[in-house]
Amino acid sequence: MKISQKIRDEHGDGSTAVSSEFDADAEAGMQAMSEEFKAQGNRVYLPLAD
Repeated sequence: MKISQKIRDEHGDGSTAVSSEFDADAEAGMQAMSEEFKAQGNRVYLPLAD
């Protein structure tokens, strides 16, 4: 407990996340992969290609 508190004191608790340009790029990439997943039929397991 004391170690955890020391880490939070030194590095913050993570609740002060700041949005960045990287976040926007990551969100766009996830959206593109989501569209690709939908185009393939929303299936996790696809048939094997010969």
